Amino acid sequence: MTSAPSRPVPILTAPTAAGKSALALALAATRPVEIVAADAFTVYRGLDIGTAKPGAADRAAVPHHLLDVADVPESYDVARYVREAEAAISDIRARGRVPLVVGGTGFYLSALIRGLPLTPPADRAVQAEVEGELAARGVDALLAEIARVNPQEAGRMQGNPRRVVRALEVYRRTGRFPGEFGYSPPRFAYQVFAFTRPWPELEARIAARVGEMLAGGWPGEAAWLAAQVPPDTGPRPTVWQALGYPEALAAARGELTPQEAAARITLATRRYARRQLTWMRTQLGADVGGPGETAASLARHLDVEVL
Repeated sequence: MTSAPSRPVPILTAPTAAGKSALALALAATRPVEIVAADAFTVYRGLDIGTAKPGAADRAAVPHHLLDVADVPESYDVARYVREAEAAISDIRARGRVPLVVGGTGFYLSALIRGLPLTPPADRAVQAEVEGELAARGVDALLAEIARVNPQEAGRMQGNPRRVVRALEVYRRTGRFPGEFGYSPPRFAYQVFAFTRPWPELEARIAARVGEMLAGGWPGEAAWLAAQVPPDTGPRPTVWQALGYPEALAAARGELTPQEAAARITLATRRYARRQLTWMRTQLGADVGGPGETAASLARHLDVEVL
């Protein structure tokens, strides 16, 4: 059953390194706003540097939800995210404050907006078979298999190996992909505010942030993560799908120089940013503007909500 507050819950999204957290904090500084994060990896305790997680000062200035809610050995999925995000939104509104969803994990945002997919439970035996194919053939070959049948479903995967495995597991059992099962009704209505920056500026911001994170201790954080969750045992653990952590670990082990790690992470992040933009436009139906106009539009929405 859909809850019916008078205004849609605002979502602020942008490609990685575009500055969405800073924009959200600036808007929240003078309003009774609480931030609900929508990031697949800031949910994990201990993944701070490589996820650009908001620091203690920002979290003291503006309440944040859905940060540090899982330990790294856990597999945190979209169903849990939606359940916990909706509970946070309900609690924020019950206290007379304004929730603002902020993040760039498109799969999480789509699930909030559309509801959870009504996909059947996983079959571990079939998943293990597909995981074996993933190891032998690579993710691009499996994505091509999906695209031959359903190009839209292949686009939904965003190159994520775990989603690719799940999609093929379901298809081989049922003849349908996860996106074809429909969705449960969302609890809230949402309005998406999306922005980006000119591509050369975004590329420069990505490169600068990667360099800062590597210099700020990211290799050590990746080494700590490897001690908690070995990256090379069995199916790839969820936390090791976080962008840049394998390269940061290689730098910690001396297998890559800091410069080589930075170049590889920067390239992968640029590709991810392009996929995020595509998702915003095609899956979220967002009109992607510049940071200034988006900030002004979101400020108007928040001010009406406060009134």
